Amino acid sequence: MFLSTVEKQVDAKRRIVLPQDFRAAAAGAFDGVYCFASFEGDCLEGGGQALFDTYNDLVDELPFGDPVRSAMETSVFGGMVKLAFDTAGRITLPEALCEEFGLTDWVCLVGLRTRFQIWSREAFKTHRARQRELARDGLHVLRAQQRGGPKP
Repeated sequence: MFLSTVEKQVDAKRRIVLPQDFRAAAAGAFDGVYCFASFEGDCLEGGGQALFDTYNDLVDELPFGDPVRSAMETSVFGGMVKLAFDTAGRITLPEALCEEFGLTDWVCLVGLRTRFQIWSREAFKTHRARQRELARDGLHVLRAQQRGGPKP
């Protein structure tokens, strides 16, 4: 699993070192990770074979020619890059994606179980605050449902 949030420095060649546990979680068909622009925010989404398989299965549930299927194929597979680890455990981020999401000198790697996200440090601060608020509100609703009470 991809767990935790770590800040990493991006070097002049757009390389970052993925933590050892991220590299282990990504182990699969090749020595690296799959990466593409996330649907959830202004960041990159990455993972190993399990993430690739999840999206592949999700797309396969939709009939050929379905506009959502086409959008998913274009967004996920058309935008996906395979980033191999070098001998130091680094990946090189694509220049276009770095520019699109402002990934410059420092980034946050955010583990999300079967996947991880790469955010600019500033963008992640804002995103994390929104997510904490959403999680808090959602937890209150869930607890009320569990108790059989009215929904707020």
